[in-house]
Amino acid sequence: MGKDAQIQIKTAEEIEIMRQANLLVAKVLSVVSEKVNPGITTHDLDVLSEECCRDLGGIPAFKGYQGFPASLCTSVNEEVVHGIPSRKRFLVEGDIISLDFGVKYKGFFGDSAITVPVGNVKENIRNLLLITKESLCRGIAQAKVGNRVIDISRAVQEHVEAAGYSVVRQFVGHGIGSQLHEAPEVPNYCEGTKTSPRLLAGMVLAIEPMVNLGRYGVKVLKDNWTVVTSDKLPSAHFEHSIAVTDTGPYILSQM
Repeated sequence: MGKDAQIQIKTAEEIEIMRQANLLVAKVLSVVSEKVNPGITTHDLDVLSEECCRDLGGIPAFKGYQGFPASLCTSVNEEVVHGIPSRKRFLVEGDIISLDFGVKYKGFFGDSAITVPVGNVKENIRNLLLITKESLCRGIAQAKVGNRVIDISRAVQEHVEAAGYSVVRQFVGHGIGSQLHEAPEVPNYCEGTKTSPRLLAGMVLAIEPMVNLGRYGVKVLKDNWTVVTSDKLPSAHFEHSIAVTDTGPYILSQM
């Protein structure tokens, strides 16, 4: 997706199809999250996600996308996003895992993510998850006609940094529609004086704060997919696909 790509405005009918696509994503994430327990492998969760998706009439969007080998992104602890499921990765008590899933349905895409605790986690980790989820809500609240993308970015960044955490800068949210990644980019931080697109009714955005317990620096592992925090401290990730409407933001991926 080029930064100068044209923003696609969706019709009411297209948004309704995307609502169905995103409800499917929400159902898959609900089923998978219930199986997150100590002893399960991330591969097990991936298999479950694909089976559930196909049973519901969808096509997993991530599998094969630019070569990604799985249907579900499973990012554990210091892994930020794009973690590859593995038969060798067993979840243990105290872990956190980001579950990021996408679907293609009737020609349109759905995309959402949640971060789930594995058993009991430390209080500071619970707070990290809470602040990340709250920052997503703050960002969504700014997805109103007449605002700009930067208003979403500012709301996320201010809430996260007020809590003493940091937002990842190297990876951002995005438009979504007949393509998984469309214009505009939706950063979780403000980029100074750079011009930011005006929000119009019919835009559909995937807003996805990635929030680090420590510093914002990240790096990509040798598998060319898994993104980890540079300081090895945990990271949380929540995402919703939303439509900008004349009556306010419409969360497509919320059951």
